Amino acid sequence: MSPAKKKLSGADIFFECLKRENVEYIFGYPGGATLKIYEKLFEIDFLTHILAKHEQGATHMAEGYARATGKVGVVLATSGPGATNTVTGIANAYMDSSPLVVFTGQVPANLIGNDAFQEADIVGITRPITKHNFLVREVCELAVTIRKAFYLAQTGRPGPVVVDLPKNMIASECEFEYPEKVDIRGYKPTVDGHPNQIKKAADIISKAKRPLLYVGGGVIMSNAAEELRAFASRNNLPVTMTLQGLGSIPTNGKQSLGMLGMHGMYWANQAVNNCDVLVALGARFDDRVTGKLDTFATNAYKIHVDIDPSSIDKNVVVDLPIVGSVKNIIADLDKAMKDKPDTDAWWKQIEVWKAECPLNYANGSETLRAGYVIERISEKTNGHAVIVPDVGQHQMWIAQLYNVVHPRSHISSGGLGTMGFSVPAAIGAAFAIKDRPIVSISGDGGFQMNIQELSTAVAHKLPVKFIVINNAFLGMVRQWQELFHAEKYSFTDLSALNPNFVKVAEAFGLPSFSVDKAENVDKVLDEAFAINDKPVFIEFKVSREDMVFPMVPAGASISDMMIERLNPKRMV
Repeated sequence: MSPAKKKLSGADIFFECLKRENVEYIFGYPGGATLKIYEKLFEIDFLTHILAKHEQGATHMAEGYARATGKVGVVLATSGPGATNTVTGIANAYMDSSPLVVFTGQVPANLIGNDAFQEADIVGITRPITKHNFLVREVCELAVTIRKAFYLAQTGRPGPVVVDLPKNMIASECEFEYPEKVDIRGYKPTVDGHPNQIKKAADIISKAKRPLLYVGGGVIMSNAAEELRAFASRNNLPVTMTLQGLGSIPTNGKQSLGMLGMHGMYWANQAVNNCDVLVALGARFDDRVTGKLDTFATNAYKIHVDIDPSSIDKNVVVDLPIVGSVKNIIADLDKAMKDKPDTDAWWKQIEVWKAECPLNYANGSETLRAGYVIERISEKTNGHAVIVPDVGQHQMWIAQLYNVVHPRSHISSGGLGTMGFSVPAAIGAAFAIKDRPIVSISGDGGFQMNIQELSTAVAHKLPVKFIVINNAFLGMVRQWQELFHAEKYSFTDLSALNPNFVKVAEAFGLPSFSVDKAENVDKVLDEAFAINDKPVFIEFKVSREDMVFPMVPAGASISDMMIERLNPKRMV
């Protein structure tokens, strides 16, 4: 007879599970429902708890960490408002397929449903925005539940998983046993593509005259950048990337056409319109890419590679689906290619489109343009920084003008478009990446949404460069108001509402700079990037009415790109 296993409390089991999952950071905020866990933290030496200033900030930090490393980001929040404050971060991770496990405290199991103090049905609230969620009803279920949560978060198409922990489950005791394997009925992700489909795809690509690789975030998530670069280079294939696919190959590299879609490159969208074979790799044909669906890549034979079978034919009906790991399938495709396609004429046509509509802007002596600032940051970092945009015009300028060299180096809120993402996500990335600069770039609107997390960066002496592109407007909304809403700038002018950002940043303890002339940009960047033992803040006061072009109006075809303002008398 085997000896009886030692009984552990739920809090002990919690940390034993995290140890087995090699968790090194928890981003969280304590509260009454999780006090037993925080009490146990005093004895834990294998991980570090990062105290955020708001649970939304903690969740974005965990996602920044997850996106920079490919590991699971871990969040710990208390019940009620602590749990509900994580919802935006969970939804963001769900839309962008980021692996998170979010632990939430809950009132004791016997009080659930009684409207107890700080009770919230976080399982019900997050059901539409999680890959899966759990309510732990018995302490003896805790270990296997945590094991399943980490397995689900990081396998197949990654995503967030919520584990709701009633207070009495944390305090109760049970024998501890951690399952080595996970077997979830109905959840068996396919990782290897069907050989016949791969062979057929290789044959079609080999014979194509105008092939195009359309690359999404799945290439980054599956660590397939090396395979993609080899495949594209060996076969001289043009590559266009989604916002989340940036970094799959160097943005300014030989094979790259840059980003496609609503604010993508003119030549990338023209290539989509005129290609004869479109190969979607880890991309989901979202509306920002396709524009009007019935006009998208109408001349192309469409091949779609994705690990998530529910993404196939969801938005665009394709001719050849291949379900499996993008990393495995690209490698198999490369091996199956017997002949290289003749793409010389195709590349010459792409160069014609590049010449027809290059990206350009005029940087006057008195007017500092955001595009110029982004280009100087790209030049300063040689594209090797981890760049973390917020959401808005600056996000699109970064996608157009910043040369992302490495995978997992462009961390952006894509599907949900969450203002306030950059500051905490950059902090999370800074805990993960120590050998390259971390650069957070926000607009003046989004910067204020999670500004409290600057103190977290200061407390941990993280050398993040926090940059604000300040045009004293909610710039992207203002752009839409000018173009499509009769120039009625309703509640987008922040000129009388913004604080003195330099003084605010200094109050948090950051060395701070403000620039309003192009001639001073390089000097201040040099000063700021020389500081590597603490975070730094830089404000760039840029042209107030600048616009992001090219642009595809909502619901229009990507053939109908706007490349300049409708009213030529307005500032350009």
